[in-house]
Amino acid sequence: MISYLWAESKGHIIGVNGNLPWRLPADMHYFKQTTTNNIILAGAKTYKSFGRPLPNRLNVVLTHQADNNFPDEVMVVHDVNDFLKFANDNKDKEIFVVGGSQIFKLLLPYVDRLYRTLIDHEFDGDTKMPEINYDKFNLIKEKLGKVDSKNIYPHKFDVFERK
Repeated sequence: MISYLWAESKGHIIGVNGNLPWRLPADMHYFKQTTTNNIILAGAKTYKSFGRPLPNRLNVVLTHQADNNFPDEVMVVHDVNDFLKFANDNKDKEIFVVGGSQIFKLLLPYVDRLYRTLIDHEFDGDTKMPEINYDKFNLIKEKLGKVDSKNIYPHKFDVFERK
């Protein structure tokens, strides 16, 4: 199963200068809890923003860059067909696509589930989430995030499944 996992603010902003424009520990916890012991797929820029392979996950990078630009424990695929073959060979696992926007756009026809953190705040950013036709998905779970001294922005966690 191919799933998207991302956070976006008003205006579909997902990034600025290769980073998140906000600090929201609840979303970081959700990301870690959801992806641990699973497979994550990122583009090269998103992967590099992590600073290292994320532990307790198979890190897969979809890129045109050479394999030796990444640590040995990172699996590199060079085109969508290679990734789709990998996904088909791992049908029993959930593969979380975690960015960036070009990867989200490229794989949109193949995504089965969406995990979206929606932040009710405006941020400046240079990267937006591609348009998703939510008419093709059912909302199956919605949870309001707790606003507190560490998580100062109103937010919610939504999960959608393709119809």
